[in-house]
Order: sequence, then C-alpha cells, then structure tokens
Amino acid sequence: MASLVYPENVSYVDDAQALRKAFEGWGTSEKAIISILGHRNAAQRRQIRAAYEGLFQEDLVKRLESELKGDFERAVYRWILDPEERDAVLANVAVKKSGDYHVIAEIACVLSPEELLAVRRAYQTRYKLSLEEDVAAHTSGDLRKACYATNLHIYILRYLYHVPNDSDNLLNSPIIFQLLVGLVTAYRYQGPEVNARLADSEADVLHDAIKDKKFNHEELIRILTTRSKLQLLATFNRYRDDHGTSLLEALSGEHGDDFKKVLQTAVRCIHDHKKYFEEVLRNVIKKVGTNEDALTRVIVTRAEKDMKDIKELYYKENSVHLDQAVAKETHGDYKDFLLALLGN
Repeated sequence: MASLVYPENVSYVDDAQALRKAFEGWGTSEKAIISILGHRNAAQRRQIRAAYEGLFQEDLVKRLESELKGDFERAVYRWILDPEERDAVLANVAVKKSGDYHVIAEIACVLSPEELLAVRRAYQTRYKLSLEEDVAAHTSGDLRKACYATNLHIYILRYLYHVPNDSDNLLNSPIIFQLLVGLVTAYRYQGPEVNARLADSEADVLHDAIKDKKFNHEELIRILTTRSKLQLLATFNRYRDDHGTSLLEALSGEHGDDFKKVLQTAVRCIHDHKKYFEEVLRNVIKKVGTNEDALTRVIVTRAEKDMKDIKELYYKENSVHLDQAVAKETHGDYKDFLLALLGN
C-alpha cells in the first residue's frame, strides 16, 4: 500500500497559483511547496504542471530547479516528474555513474513489463537514444563476447582502453553489458502459468553455475533475463528445496565486482522487492553519513506504490519507525518533504 496521503478533489489552477505565489517575494516558501506537491499523486502533479504552464507560460519543473537547492531540490525534482520519466532519469544517472549499475537492475526487475516499456520510451524521448544503447556504451564500449577469443585480443583491449593488468575487470565488462541489456529489454510473461519441470531443471543450472563460480554463465544470464517472475520464483523455491539453501544465501557470500552486485540485486528484486527496498533503506540510514541519493530514490519511487508495506517491514526488522529514522538522519525542508511522502 502507498504511504502518500492526498486529497481526492483539488483545483489544479489553485495549486498552480499557490505555487507561483510561493516563488514570489524575497524568498521561496518551501513550506507551501511541500504542502502542495508533497500531498498530490502522479495524475494530480501532471495536471498541476499543465495548469502552471498554461497560466504563466513557464515550465514548473524548471522553475522549481531554479528556486530550490541541494537534496530538497533533487527530491522535489524527481517527485514531480511522471513515474516513467523519473525512472528514465534515475537510469541515466546510474548509467553514467560508475558502480551504480545495480540501480538499473532494480528498475528493470521491479517494474512490470508495461512499466519498463514506458520507461524505455521516456528514456528515448528525453535522451534521444535507447536505454539499452546507453547501457552498452557505458558498460562495455566496443567490447563484446569476442573479447574472450584470444590472449592477443585481451592484450590489445588492455592497451586501447588502458585497462589495468586484471583480466577479471576486463572480462566482466561485456558480461555486465549482456546482463543489464537483457534485463532492461526483457518483456516478461505476466500470466499465472508455471512450468514445474522447467523450474527443476533450471534450478540445477543455477546451482551448477554458482557452485563452480561461473557467475557469467550464459545460461544463468538467459534464465534471469527471460523467465517470468512467477517462473523464477518457482525456480528459486526449487533451488532451496533441492540444495538446502536459498539462491540469495548462495550469492550472499560473493562480493567484489560490479557483475556480482548486479546479479545479487536482480535476484533480490525478483524474489521480494519490498524486502529489498527495506534493506536499502536500512543500509543507507545505518551507515555513517546517510546516502541521500539512495534514500530519496527509494522514497520517491515507492511512496505511491508500496511504501506503507516497506515501512512495516522496516519496523519489524529494526524496532524503529522509518519516519523516526528519516527524521533523525535528515534535516530542514528535505526532511519535511520526505516525511510528507511517508504519510505525515
């Protein structure tokens, strides 16, 4: 269930005029912005943007960017966008920021096929190239599976791309490309049918790959990027029943390169995305120095969907209400805005 609290009937013209008033004078009224935008759903925010532009011939998003700053500005900016446009922005930031590939896996594995398709369309409209094209460009460049052909190829690629003398880092690059592109281009079957025999056989494939530490095995990538979520859950359950441990536990001891992190994120999100988001929140809040970017990402993307469930999980795991934890780790208008999205 969503945590966002919003009125059913609002005047979009009144909201637009109130926001305009908040921008005027000697200083911006952040409280007015929070009281309006922090309590409107996606459809209402879209209507407010349209009303604002119609009344004042000005883009509300750009005006907010110029009026606000810091973590508060970033949170409001991401919140006011349509969900598919927001995820496109988050994916673009992750693509270009080394080490954040797990965010792309998160988006690809949590969204429904139709939602993911909408994100890809929004990405193409906004950035004038496809998401998979950008993923390929930033994770592997011209590298492909041919990179594995000979030691001479490895030497040449090291020379051209200034790769350190570490074959694992080089060889993982095209594999990350394969996994991420497979995830973002997937259009998974959503029906109720599950093939038990297939789940049994593919659980063995996953077990053999993990046992032999062949995390870049083509079959492993194929299974995770093509099967429906229900089929994968059946495979994960068979894995646990047959091998005495869950797939997550089998992967939990594996750390290190980006590929394994993306792999772990994909499995976690498919297995139980609410639990995954609770863990993300727990980790960013407990660390010395809160990761505001991750905190903002989770709250703005889940507030209209299942944040209430995530809050309950957080309390169950930590014996502290998420609202209290967020209030302790943040401050000012940024804190007030996040708390509004959490239902305060």
